[in-house]
Amino acid sequence: MTPLLSRVLVAVVGLPVVLGIVHLGGWWLFALAAVAAVLALHEYALLIRSLRPVILAAYAGALLSLLGARLGGPEWTVAGFLTAMVLAFILHWIADTRGSATVAIASTVLGAGWIGLCLGHLLLLRAIPTHGELAAYTVLLAVWAGDVGAFFAGRLIGRHRLAPALSPGKTWEGFLFGTSATIFVAFVALYQDRDVFLSIGESLLLGLVIAIAGPIGDLFESALKRDMQVKDTGRLLAAHGGVLDRIDSLLFAVVASYYLLRAFNAA
Repeated sequence: MTPLLSRVLVAVVGLPVVLGIVHLGGWWLFALAAVAAVLALHEYALLIRSLRPVILAAYAGALLSLLGARLGGPEWTVAGFLTAMVLAFILHWIADTRGSATVAIASTVLGAGWIGLCLGHLLLLRAIPTHGELAAYTVLLAVWAGDVGAFFAGRLIGRHRLAPALSPGKTWEGFLFGTSATIFVAFVALYQDRDVFLSIGESLLLGLVIAIAGPIGDLFESALKRDMQVKDTGRLLAAHGGVLDRIDSLLFAVVASYYLLRAFNAA
């Protein structure tokens, strides 16, 4: 099976499942986010294993962050995440390892925040009264549209590298095409509710924010992989790589989208 066909098959199977769970919301979405967080943190632990992270603290912080998002709000989400710092210190102290406490604790907290805290904002987005489902769908579809647009445009017409030091495969042509696709999808998804949720101008701005935050999230993971000299974080999703490779754009985009909607008084 070719890598392209593998990508298509995973997307065809995975997309309806994810959208269906987002529709159900509640504990169903919590369970999906929790599974994604555990798998992504496992990949993250393998990626930075030389830094000796206290990965149990990262798991706890990420899951408590998701639980806070499900039961409370942004404050409880952050509170759950902050437990990772305390637990990392305690567990590193009890283990009495010779590794650097600063590096171990910092890398642990980074994993809990990057994965758990960011995924928690997907739950916060879905929990927006009245329009939560629409907001979550819009962000997910816009991120995926941007990824797909950037991938194919980069392969077909990409000539100028976007960030050669971090990800040689990404091009400005792909970025611009992906940005256009992201903004278009956000506009179309929100157009029908333009008079009761977001105006046309706000929808376009949301699309632009997603178009910028998504690639930054992608490049953030690329920087870590380059630092650790790793090509992919896993092979669970075939040609898509690991779970972390698949959700890296979403992690930054969902946080940026949530707080932009709060700025618009829409969340």
